[in-house]
Amino acid sequence: MPAPLRRPRVSASPVAAPPARPRKASSPEPLAAEAQQQQQPLRRPRGRPRKTAEELDDGNRRRKLMDTAAKLFLTQGFAATSTRDIAAAVGMHSGSPFYHFESKSALLFAVMNEGMATAVQSQQAALDALAQRQPRASARERLRVLIRHHFEVLLGPHSGFIPVMLYEWRSLTPAQRKSIARVKDAYEAVWMPTLEALARQKALQAEPAVARLFIFGALNWAVQWFAAPKKQDKKAGKSLDELTDEALALFIRED
Repeated sequence: MPAPLRRPRVSASPVAAPPARPRKASSPEPLAAEAQQQQQPLRRPRGRPRKTAEELDDGNRRRKLMDTAAKLFLTQGFAATSTRDIAAAVGMHSGSPFYHFESKSALLFAVMNEGMATAVQSQQAALDALAQRQPRASARERLRVLIRHHFEVLLGPHSGFIPVMLYEWRSLTPAQRKSIARVKDAYEAVWMPTLEALARQKALQAEPAVARLFIFGALNWAVQWFAAPKKQDKKAGKSLDELTDEALALFIRED
C-alpha cells in the first residue's frame, strides 16, 4: 500500500508589521521664539527709577545744608559765615559741604534759587486748589490766596531763603542774580491778571504795575517785625490768616 502523500509543510509567513509612522520633525518655531526672547534686551520699567537709600540720604543732607546755611547767612551774614561753620552746624566734616556744592557762593545761590522755584510751584498749587473749590472765584478771593501763600513763603517753616535773598542779593554774582531774577519775575507775574481785574472793578488802590511793587514791598517787610502768636498767649501776635485779612483790606477797596 503506497504511503500516503504528505502535504508539504508550508511555513507560515510572518505577518508584516505595519509601517512605522514617520515622526514629525519638531517645529523650530518655539525654539526660535525662545531664542528671540533671550536676545531681546530687558525693557526698563516705566516711570522714574526709585532712588536708592544712599541717594535719598544725600538729598536729605543737601536739604539740611541749605536750611542750615540760610539760617547762618541770616544771623551772621554771608561774608562772616564760613563753610566750616555750616558743616559744624550740620554735624559734618569741614570739607563735606563741597561734596554737594562747589563753593559757598554756589550754596548761597542754591538757597535762593531753589527757594524761589519751590515758591513758584506752591503758588500755582494754591491757585489750582482755589479753582477746584470755587471755579468762579472772584479777583478778590484770588488775591487773598496769593497774599496768604506769600505770607507762608515769607514766614512759614521753610521761609529762610526769602530774608537771605533780601539781605544778601549783592553777594551773588551778576550771572546768579540774573538767573534768580527770572524765577522771581515769573513768581510775581502770576499776580498781574488778578491785579488788573481788580483795577477794572475800581477796587485797586493804584495802577496794577505800581500796586504790585507796593504790595510786595509791604509784604516782604513783614520778615522784620512779624512774630507768630505763641500757643499760651494768642494775644501776643496775629496768625497768618488774620494778617492776610488786614493786608487785603489795606490794598483794595471794600465793595
